[in-house]
Amino acid sequence: MIKIDTPLDDGKIIKLHAGDEVIIGGVVYTARDKAHKRFIETLRKGDKLPFDIAGQIIFYAGPAPAKPGEVIGSIGPTTSSRMDSFALELLEHGLKGMIGKGPRSKEVKEAMVEHKAVYFTATGGVAALLSQYVKRAKIVAYEDLGPEAVYELEIEDFPVVVAVDCRGNDFYVESSKIWSHE
Repeated sequence: MIKIDTPLDDGKIIKLHAGDEVIIGGVVYTARDKAHKRFIETLRKGDKLPFDIAGQIIFYAGPAPAKPGEVIGSIGPTTSSRMDSFALELLEHGLKGMIGKGPRSKEVKEAMVEHKAVYFTATGGVAALLSQYVKRAKIVAYEDLGPEAVYELEIEDFPVVVAVDCRGNDFYVESSKIWSHE
């Protein structure tokens, strides 16, 4: 198990390899489709994003409302390929990590190599469990989007697996070869 803290930099990222089990601490931001669309619109207007994206991780998730006494409700990863059309520009602006589930496009993997970024996968279906690793949560942008608002999360020992490393190695591709006996 590898422990890393945010923000990410090239030194941290190059030590990670596809298939590595990682626990993350620090601040990450949530964003889903609608927030990503607004990010790109903002950047194309020449305006600043609601947070400094350089070195950051975006968690493709929209948390459920917190019950009394809880920091956050259930929070699990959404399908990452839905963000592929937005990821290229965000990587160009300094995004270093993404957390979601499922494979990424060839273009995103190539951009990750070019910009030294990493894609982590979190286990789907265990959103209530994942919420236990969130120590603080606050909305930082697009509150009108409800659960798809952008949250700043402080996480501790958040469990993920490196799905695609900064060399373009893809855990989904490699593990499917093992199971298909290629």
